[in-house]
Amino acid sequence: MTATRLDRSSWPAPLRPARIVHIGVGNFSRAHQAWYTAADPTRAWGILGFTGRRPDLADALAPQQGLYTLIERGAVSDRVSVIDALCEVRPGADLDSLVDALASPQTSIVTLTVTEAGYGRVPAPGSALPSAPGRLALGLAQRRRRAGGPLAVVSCDNLQANGSVLREGTLALADQLDPGLGAWVEREVSFVSTSVDRITPAITDDDRRLARAEIGLIDAAPVVTEPFSDWVLCGEFPGGRPEWEAAGARFVADIEPWELRKLWLLNGGHSLLAYLGLLRGHQTVADAIADVELADTLERYWDLAQRHLPASGLDLPAYRRQLLERFANARISYPLTQIAADGLGKLRNRVVPVIDAALRAGEPAEPALLVVAAWIHWLVDDPERAATDQNAELISGALSYSGAEDQATALSDLLAPGGRISPTPLHTTTNEEHK
Repeated sequence: MTATRLDRSSWPAPLRPARIVHIGVGNFSRAHQAWYTAADPTRAWGILGFTGRRPDLADALAPQQGLYTLIERGAVSDRVSVIDALCEVRPGADLDSLVDALASPQTSIVTLTVTEAGYGRVPAPGSALPSAPGRLALGLAQRRRRAGGPLAVVSCDNLQANGSVLREGTLALADQLDPGLGAWVEREVSFVSTSVDRITPAITDDDRRLARAEIGLIDAAPVVTEPFSDWVLCGEFPGGRPEWEAAGARFVADIEPWELRKLWLLNGGHSLLAYLGLLRGHQTVADAIADVELADTLERYWDLAQRHLPASGLDLPAYRRQLLERFANARISYPLTQIAADGLGKLRNRVVPVIDAALRAGEPAEPALLVVAAWIHWLVDDPERAATDQNAELISGALSYSGAEDQATALSDLLAPGGRISPTPLHTTTNEEHK
């Protein structure tokens, strides 16, 4: 007997009105923003999603009418639920459809998860789509022409002051596209900055089998995530918003302390474990944090970062304890190679600021410099790894120098122009040597 596919007939879930447009639908957005939206008790907000550069997820979710299974994987057991906040997912390459959705008066919020590299004013190499600010500018120009009304744009990527960065990039393109558009955007569009936090590893065939066993239906696009979730938002919503606080979201007047806590401690810690862990032969975050020497290096890095974070309001000791528990969850098989991808943009936002803060204070930045050294070592050891970075062309240029020392200097300059970071020699041990 053939099992039935998950959809809104086999799993009754009425469509919500599509009042949110999301750019960059992937596993994280479905574990985070869509999960928060699904918890809204009013059920008055649905999401029209657009994928990134690949259409695969749109193809998988179209027969399921946006429904998918969320597996919250704790250290001991799983919690499985069906998320119904997505009304539809369309291919990111359907630019006309995106522009039309952004211009619709029904749309009150636009959210984005396009990675750090997606905020440039020009498209990433190899992409036929405009940059994220370019797509926004096109949609906002059409919205202005149609008198679509005010709008909130919410960045959900690991980028400090992400809303402000997106606002500046969009305004820089607005008047080039349509004279007077910039003034209209400044008057009608709010750019909301956020800090987002939920570990979401890649899906496996075992996860798909688990979803089918739990709900009794075939799901081509389940998501696995950890039980922990955090979302802090700062900005105005002129067209209204869901009751995201029902799932624990926080609305604050100053986002910077929260985003720095997350970027420096969680994301910076992930990068440390990724590059140093890969060089020591580890495969996952849980493997790396079980390495006593790496765990000690991580604590020293956190000590350094914490000295330059606000002293009150963030409960940093408790947050660090939570992070250790989350990292040690071996049932979340978070591959270090997934974290290591796109290292240039990630390190610029999560590790270089820690180094800068330490140097401005006149103190050594050694634990953070170790992360940079490990990234350099990882790339120099195998230059083909540059292909995993959205800035592959820049990195390949740095690796084209003949000597390892010159390569290291060129890579350091990419991270922090002007020689702010000096390459640090790195001695690494393999797993066998460590034993």
